[in-house]
Amino acid sequence: MLQALLQRASCDKETEQPHLLQKCLKAVLPVCNGQAASTNNNVDLHSSGIKTALDTYMGPASMGPGNEEKFYGPFIKATNIALACLREIKVDGMPVAASAVDMICQKNDFPIFQSHQKEKSTRKPDLIFLPLKTLGDKVDADHGVKDAMKKPKDRVFWKDVLACIEFKRKSPKGRTEGVDLSPTSHKVKNYVSTKLEYLPLPVDHPKPDDQAPAPAPGPSQTTAQPASKPAPVPGSDYDSGQPSQGPSSSKRKAKGQLGSEAKQPKPGDKDPPDVTVQMGLYAAEMFAANLAVNHVLNLIVVDDVIWVWYYDRQGIIQSSGINFIQDLPRFMVLLYALQRFEFHDWGRNKRFLPVQHGKNQYLGPVDLLLHTSNSDARVTHYGLQGRATNVVPVTSKALAKKFDYIQDGMVAKIFWGEEARTSEPEILEKVKEIAKVHQSVEGHIPVLLCHQRFTNSTSSIREALGFPEPTKGSRVLYILVFPKLSSITKLYGDELFDVWRQCILCHIVLWKAGVHHRDVSPGNMMWYRDKLGKLMGVLNDYDLSSLANVPGPQGNERTGTVPFMALDLLTAKAQQGEVKHLYRHDLESFMKGVLLPPASRPFDEWATSGATTCRMHKLDFLDSLGEVYRLGIKRRTWRFLAQCVRVLKKDHDRRSDLKLDQLIGAVDQSDDDDDEDEDEDEDDESVDELDSEVPGAVEQSDEESESAIDGFLRMFTGTKGWVKFERRTLSR
Repeated sequence: MLQALLQRASCDKETEQPHLLQKCLKAVLPVCNGQAASTNNNVDLHSSGIKTALDTYMGPASMGPGNEEKFYGPFIKATNIALACLREIKVDGMPVAASAVDMICQKNDFPIFQSHQKEKSTRKPDLIFLPLKTLGDKVDADHGVKDAMKKPKDRVFWKDVLACIEFKRKSPKGRTEGVDLSPTSHKVKNYVSTKLEYLPLPVDHPKPDDQAPAPAPGPSQTTAQPASKPAPVPGSDYDSGQPSQGPSSSKRKAKGQLGSEAKQPKPGDKDPPDVTVQMGLYAAEMFAANLAVNHVLNLIVVDDVIWVWYYDRQGIIQSSGINFIQDLPRFMVLLYALQRFEFHDWGRNKRFLPVQHGKNQYLGPVDLLLHTSNSDARVTHYGLQGRATNVVPVTSKALAKKFDYIQDGMVAKIFWGEEARTSEPEILEKVKEIAKVHQSVEGHIPVLLCHQRFTNSTSSIREALGFPEPTKGSRVLYILVFPKLSSITKLYGDELFDVWRQCILCHIVLWKAGVHHRDVSPGNMMWYRDKLGKLMGVLNDYDLSSLANVPGPQGNERTGTVPFMALDLLTAKAQQGEVKHLYRHDLESFMKGVLLPPASRPFDEWATSGATTCRMHKLDFLDSLGEVYRLGIKRRTWRFLAQCVRVLKKDHDRRSDLKLDQLIGAVDQSDDDDDEDEDEDEDDESVDELDSEVPGAVEQSDEESESAIDGFLRMFTGTKGWVKFERRTLSR
């Protein structure tokens, strides 16, 4: 990892420089050995103070029992003295320190607030790296060794945080044995693995859907080691790490912990969150604070060992540890590299930086101004992996002139799409062709005004670190601009049914034509009014869709918004990719929750559950639907909802019975029970006959045949409730 960070900070980022690490290790030795001065020869910032600070850090007052805050002051002082001295170090191929950033290590341990739609988060990282200018204009030269060790005077914002540093002890009682002070002198030596070399993730914290980091080899290895024995790191390269496994394609709202402080357990909790969980929460805040962030860096310190954690939308990478007391040169090189990071090296996207009022960003020939300050109109993402979709209002003089019929404004959809998947713009081109010959699709699909695919793939860091299959699950950034639409959740009664029905009829035509949506949810059903004032339902959001007979991810990988996914797709086998995504799964998603009023929708709560837990919640909900009737739903709507649930339950039970019937048949054909009466089941009632009360249902050996697809939809369109609603809407 250290070599990769140096390469990223270097003057020639694209050319591999295998000797750069060794050159930097030698160059920082004067700083390590107390022989370097800072700019203007400030006595308080002389490098001899680094050893003094680190000896204090490792002394009895800090390492004994007590609050971990005793670590903060000495660490901050050593780090900021080092940064002042490293500014003067020149290495061939490395730039000077990034003056626009001018990073400093600052004590925080103070609440940082941030809003996420209707939720508000409160986090308290121990220390933070900040641009010096964010601390105000009156910061003097000695701030790094004086005021930086105090809590900041003014409020800190997540958008300004470059990295978080979190401290933990191996033992809350402190360390009294095995504590070595900083050596009197340092020299370049091969990297020595720390114990632990990698921090384990807690078993109990990740949800069933979460992906835990797995060990991976360094550049010179070819096979991964077991989790209990991470891959060895060759020589002094320090390039190994732990990458997270493949991506999750399911959408989940991260809501549960937003309102609580990460460092304080909730009432009733036995233990506070693990440090790796805390750092993940901080990373999620940093991603959410700025638009289109490429990656985030954080640091975890346990006693005398520091780990770098790298987060991007493909997953998480953990470096092997550096003992910054015994191997001070490597810690100095880490600071040296970070000090030369421009804002984009820290992960800020150069194409999405804040602009002055009235100044637009240009997307090729198109000018775009993204209005991110409107929190009510902006839809942000809170999380670590996946597409991380943000939707923000956008204005454009060029687009407004070209598409002068747009009345309600435009929005930009910004997300990290999986490279192996057919892109959303390509799928929308196919959808547009289908709309030309199908009235049920024409006018019911989103209109793509412009788009761009950026080239900053998440696989680049994994290729640099030599991970196996670095492109598996890799993602690239997209921006798509559409006319603004309204959500179906704003409609009620007949209008709600009308838009919902239009989306269903559009969906089935697209599915038969080879466009499989595979992410049906209320958030993806929109509407607008045409020139005559007619409600037009729009089936939106095709970034998880697939095209039949096109190579790439197809029907077996996990996709969808968890609370609305079909029951079959929430099983353990489905989560492992062993269940094919069928048309009936999408139609089941259409039937889940759209017709319920907001007060009776439990889906936000389910969104923070794992797939298997969510499946249990949904089964309970289907069994207790009668309680919803008391929540103010109109009788006509509730009757239709109950009929849809009845169809789903009967079909689910029928399929379960069919599986049991097949199992019994397989047992009967075995040789295990030859002595039993072969005719004992002649009078048994066949359980694979369809319930006559399910209209339109037909048993099919091929569930993706057109007759099977039509038959499953007919099970719902044939209910009395559907017929009555449809008659009312069409008569209008």
